[in-house]
Amino acid sequence: MQIKFAENLKNLRKSMGLSQKQLAEIMLVDQRTVSAWENGICEPSFAVLAKLCEYFNETFDSILT
Repeated sequence: MQIKFAENLKNLRKSMGLSQKQLAEIMLVDQRTVSAWENGICEPSFAVLAKLCEYFNETFDSILT
């Protein structure tokens, strides 16, 4: 599931025309954190995941699977 989340996040970010740095600023995290999410190194906390879902207007299921 981690790999699918990484792919989904990268696709969502690109579809909005955002750089990793821009998304990081929106989510109040470092750009390296967004990079780690997109490379499957780690996943966001539940609170940040909820914020990502809200920002991209996605459900937890759609962003994770």
